Amino acid sequence: MYHKISGSEYRRIFVVGDIHGCYKKLMSTLDSVQFERDVDLLVSVGDLADRGPQNIECYELLNADWFRAVRGNHEQMAIDVLAGGAIDTWLANGGRWFFLLDNTKRLLVEPLIKRAERLPLVIEITTEQGKYIIAHADYPSDEYQYDKPISEQMALWNRKRLNAAMKGESEVILGADKFIFGHTPLVKPLLFKNQLYIDTGAVFGNKLTIIQIQ
Repeated sequence: MYHKISGSEYRRIFVVGDIHGCYKKLMSTLDSVQFERDVDLLVSVGDLADRGPQNIECYELLNADWFRAVRGNHEQMAIDVLAGGAIDTWLANGGRWFFLLDNTKRLLVEPLIKRAERLPLVIEITTEQGKYIIAHADYPSDEYQYDKPISEQMALWNRKRLNAAMKGESEVILGADKFIFGHTPLVKPLLFKNQLYIDTGAVFGNKLTIIQIQ
């Protein structure tokens, strides 16, 4: 459920918002920050695929040494379908591309989706600037602690904290310097106390947000 990254192992570390199949947009964004795959690291807040045009390429990022990700709700929907679950929810949320694949491409992407099941819900990154916690939708507790049991459903889907913050009701999450989430498409990144939301709806024609934390 948790994974730790030490900033001392990398020159620079970036965190990117929901990619949703926008592989070309991601590559363009990495070029704009002169990302170097040998020494830099990119961490994703999850939702690699669905809705966008390059879904297989985005799942193939899981094979890259310079890439890490937390599991998003869209990965979870795909995992559930491959495990025999109902397809309706995934279809309704951009998963149709998978069912249109020919057998060769399906055999390519299925192991990657199954690999996504092993993605952590939470990544802790320690840098000289402080401790960063990455999760897809929320860290569903008022205080962070490594390996603390949390609700998987809330980490993948919860919007209650963000909705409250947008009404002026935000509280600091203790235990880390900053928390970075995706999941909810916004016009621009929003910071409430020590919680930063960076899904800016790249798949809907907006900018793909990438931030440098080291």
